[in-house]
Amino acid sequence: MNIVILGLSITSSWGNGHATTYRGLVRELNKLGHHVLFLERDVPWYAGHRDLPEPEYCETELYVSLKDLKHFTAQVREADLVIVGSYVPEGVQVGEWVMETAHGIKAFYDIDTPVTLAKLKRGDYEYLHPSLIPKYDLYLSFTGGPTLNLLERQHGSPMARALYCSVDPSLYYPELREAIWDLGYLGTYSDDRQPPLEQLMLDAARAWPGGRFVVAGPQYPESIAWPANTRYIHHLPPAEHRKFYNSQRFTMNITRADMIQAGYAPSVRLFEAAACGTPIISDYWEGLDSIFDFESEILVSHTAKDTLRYLREICKSERKMIGERARKKVLAHHTAAHRAKELISYAEELMTLDGDHEAYGYEVVI
Repeated sequence: MNIVILGLSITSSWGNGHATTYRGLVRELNKLGHHVLFLERDVPWYAGHRDLPEPEYCETELYVSLKDLKHFTAQVREADLVIVGSYVPEGVQVGEWVMETAHGIKAFYDIDTPVTLAKLKRGDYEYLHPSLIPKYDLYLSFTGGPTLNLLERQHGSPMARALYCSVDPSLYYPELREAIWDLGYLGTYSDDRQPPLEQLMLDAARAWPGGRFVVAGPQYPESIAWPANTRYIHHLPPAEHRKFYNSQRFTMNITRADMIQAGYAPSVRLFEAAACGTPIISDYWEGLDSIFDFESEILVSHTAKDTLRYLREICKSERKMIGERARKKVLAHHTAAHRAKELISYAEELMTLDGDHEAYGYEVVI
């Protein structure tokens, strides 16, 4: 297939989880023999933090405006599949242009589905307008479960399918390292995640002065009063994530409020930590047990006391077993290779429904 993706970023992972997702997906599509052109808006905050300016597994082009984007009209028109991602600058206008231009399958890849739906509900059409949803042939969602029915029945999507985040097992795996921290957390600051981070992790740190804690991620306000036994690391590039997870006895998973409300919305950090064999302590959300089995593959915390109980009472052998079982689950179901095959299978499903594979001029390869 000839695929064009208009996404937030593939060249920079600074302050966003989109780049990690796109890198894994595109790399695996390339391995399957598909050609991908990734179109990215050139913006200052990513220009200064490009940790992968030229991915070797796809063609990458930057554009500075909608007018500049139209230089790629021929590529979009001739593509078998055109994907527009969430949070693309001027995403509504980009989507409308794709509808007018593309002759192949037109898909929206929502890496932020609950956030998107909340924005639509309050009339915030930053990157997607309700009128565009029925026009996209396929709505790819980071969130599964009931949200998929909502997208089809209430918002008119012809076909909504889950395309969760994933992990690259060649980048995330267990390493023999000394545990520097008892509990760590990796994530960009957000107003809605900070209260549970305080309640489940930082309060636990304050209650256990002898414990060692760490938080890594950009955009945390200077006003935050970190506990004395908690280290803060400003932005940790992807190349250092594996080392970070393997240097913890346990890792913390905190979920955005909109994601919790929707349920069935695993984060990429969840899969990265599990692939490293690091046992996860997570907040609760509907559908979490459809990803990992409670207690045997993941630990759920509701209070700082729960967190401290896991940190203090679980022995080393049990901790290792929890991490190993979670890793096994991820390798069986949640790698980037799985996602690439799922994406192509959705394209095949759509073509089967249309009853005309020949119209798109490609042979589906899975």
